[in-house]
Amino acid sequence: MPSPYVALLRGINVGGHRRVPMADLRGLCEGLGFGEVATYIQSGNVVFTSDRSGEEVGRRLEAAIAERFGFAVAVVVRTRAELAAVAASHPFAGRQTDPAKLHVVFFEKPPPPEAVAALKAADTSPDEVAVDGREAFVHYPNGAGRSKLNLDALGEGTARNWRTVAKLLELPGAK
Repeated sequence: MPSPYVALLRGINVGGHRRVPMADLRGLCEGLGFGEVATYIQSGNVVFTSDRSGEEVGRRLEAAIAERFGFAVAVVVRTRAELAAVAASHPFAGRQTDPAKLHVVFFEKPPPPEAVAALKAADTSPDEVAVDGREAFVHYPNGAGRSKLNLDALGEGTARNWRTVAKLLELPGAK
C-alpha cells in the first residue's frame, strides 16, 4: 500500500526567482509515478503517495526538478505521520493564537549539537526557538519579518508557518 508523503521545496518562487509553477510540479510528481498529488500555495508544498522510501522520493524529486527547471532545489520529505507528530508537538502553540507567528523549520538531518547549544545560549528575545530532532519550532511574537533571529547555523532547512503545516495535513494525498 502506498505511503502518504509531504515534500517541502526550499527557496522557490521567491521574488520571481527559481520559478516552479505548481501545475508543473504536480505534473512532474505524477510523471514520477506518485499518486494523489496535490500542491498548496506557491512556496513548494506537495503531498502525494508512493511505494518508495521517503529518501528515494526526495532524491528522485530533486533530480527531476533540476532536469526540468534547470536549477537545484533542496527537497525535505516527511511522512504524513511525521508531519502529524510535528503538528502535535509545537511547544509554543498553546499560547499563540496567530498561526502566522508560529513557524517550523524542517531539516533533512538534525542540526549539529554545537549549533543548537549556541542558539540556546543566545538571547533571541522576544523570539523563541526549540529544536527537536529534524525540526526547529519558532515563535515570532512580533512577526517573522521583524525578527533578527538567525537560524543559518542550524543548517539548510525550509520554513513553513503554522497555517501551512495544518493545511498540508488536510490535503487529500496526505491522508
